[in-house]
Amino acid sequence: MYKIGLFSKISKTTIKTLRYYDEVGLLKPAMIDEDNGYRYYTSDQLSQLHDIIALRQLSFSVDDCIQIIRVGEIDEVLGDRKKEIETNLNELQDRLSRLNHYISEIKEGRKMTYSPVIKQTPECIIYSKRMIVPNYDSYFQIIPKIGEEVTATNPDLKCAIPEYCFIIYHDGEYKDHDIDVEYCEAVDEFGQDTDSIKFKKIPSITVVSVMHKGVYSGLRDAYAYAFRWIEDNNYTITDNPRESYIDGIWNKENQEEWLTELQIPVTKK
Repeated sequence: MYKIGLFSKISKTTIKTLRYYDEVGLLKPAMIDEDNGYRYYTSDQLSQLHDIIALRQLSFSVDDCIQIIRVGEIDEVLGDRKKEIETNLNELQDRLSRLNHYISEIKEGRKMTYSPVIKQTPECIIYSKRMIVPNYDSYFQIIPKIGEEVTATNPDLKCAIPEYCFIIYHDGEYKDHDIDVEYCEAVDEFGQDTDSIKFKKIPSITVVSVMHKGVYSGLRDAYAYAFRWIEDNNYTITDNPRESYIDGIWNKENQEEWLTELQIPVTKK
């Protein structure tokens, strides 16, 4: 048998750790001298401690080790850990892909005008109106009228905080006229539908988010950058893109200060 000091040296494990394993019941000494309180361990316990160290090096917690070694719940614990490692690995691979994209952009001398971000949109209640608009300039006349129609029917309705209004493009491709769009505004509760405006709840989705500063005519460049980024980083577009209007003609006189967020629904390939 080995005193705790020698056992510590042989196993390359601190005395403090061995005492802690004793306290939590993970590895108790084979014997404790009643006269002096010395802890003694056997050579068999070197093998047990080796198993514990192996699990700890796989980032298992002490509680996990107890479940595996003492309780015997090995399949569930190992399965959960495997899933956790796979998730972390996928996240690291995704980060590496994004980093390589940035490095490539810089090496090719491209200006980093946009910085795509993966994010979750909020689950929310919206009112929406789907329509065919003649062109993009018509938004300035059409959208205020939608708000007026909703307010007339629902005078106490309030916008969600933070505000979230966006347009979904249903054509599936770029068009500069006769555009199939759905205007959406997040609100604090369901209201009364009108003939053309409907209330519904929309789920949270994963999107690539790109911020565009300036006039709407420049959005084409933002889309081109976002689509290239999606392809380069092994994402797949899962639904129609959204444009979320943060700053615009209603609060910024200078068009160069308009801020629009592109939200393109994606999933990892």
